[in-house]
Amino acid sequence: MLASPTGPSAFVRTARNTAMPSSPTPTSSAPSAPLSIVIATRESRLALWQAEHVQSLLRARGHAVDLLGMTTKGDQILDRTLSKVGGKGLFVKELETALEEGRAHVAVHSLKDVPMELPEGFELACVMEREDPRDAFVSPRYARLADLPQGAVVGTSSLRRQVLLHALRPDLVIQPLRGNLDTRLRKLDEGRYDAIVLAAAGLKRLGLEDRIRAVFEPDEMLPAAGQGALGLEVRAQRHDLVQAVAPLAHQATWLCVAAERAVSRALGGSCSVPLAAHGRWADGGRTLRLDGAWGDPEGVRPLVRVQVSAPVATLPEAEALGSAVAAQLRASGAQIPA
Repeated sequence: MLASPTGPSAFVRTARNTAMPSSPTPTSSAPSAPLSIVIATRESRLALWQAEHVQSLLRARGHAVDLLGMTTKGDQILDRTLSKVGGKGLFVKELETALEEGRAHVAVHSLKDVPMELPEGFELACVMEREDPRDAFVSPRYARLADLPQGAVVGTSSLRRQVLLHALRPDLVIQPLRGNLDTRLRKLDEGRYDAIVLAAAGLKRLGLEDRIRAVFEPDEMLPAAGQGALGLEVRAQRHDLVQAVAPLAHQATWLCVAAERAVSRALGGSCSVPLAAHGRWADGGRTLRLDGAWGDPEGVRPLVRVQVSAPVATLPEAEALGSAVAAQLRASGAQIPA
């Protein structure tokens, strides 16, 4: 569990309407009046688990909560990598349409799948406590990456993971792997890959932790911005909903995610950019240590990685730390896509 930072408990509101938290409400706010809430969610088993988790927490606080299951374009297009068909926004657009049309009130997202900029009229109302942010090595035959034979086939469609895997084992053959979590595991079990790399959080949330043979520590494979964290999106100006979900927020996670996503935003982070950013608390929760890594999609330039630490207690401070990491990455050779 992440340690909560010390210092001011209230966040400073920022003016921009972006995917970086702009108006988190302190968890000490007075209880909100009970609401009837519909949660929009993708229909994969993991997405439903996440939505049902939020549903149970809100119901425990007196709200009436139903789910609206939806299939997104990201779930439908499985024969091409996300970087070639529109990026992470394919997983959230239909959910945002449901919010805009009033068919739903809250959308539950895995934050690593949320674009760095939210559309006008939407805001991130809550970031919940993070699950394990690390990547997991999954294989039926091999205990860890180092055990794979030369030329082994590893499945992932994440450019970030491809670049970081290549830095660790340039001899491996990296092949695309799309589909929901169960589909990816099935393809592995059918023998199409020697191993695959998945987010540890999803496996743990679905009770599949026994499929994890090893986890990659951040020092060897830096996670994606927001990995392991859930975000709740609402229509802007729905202050009643913001107040309703405020008790679910986790300040330490929110600050980490804000810093991470600021790195990605500054460098044009998307599925087409092999970019990683991960924050960890140090100094008793007063200092945020933020790592960033950038890889060349063509594999010509070497992997660039930097680390910056600073005291962080507010969102502007988190954003400033992210900007500092992005600036150092650029100075070290990272390039913003044209």
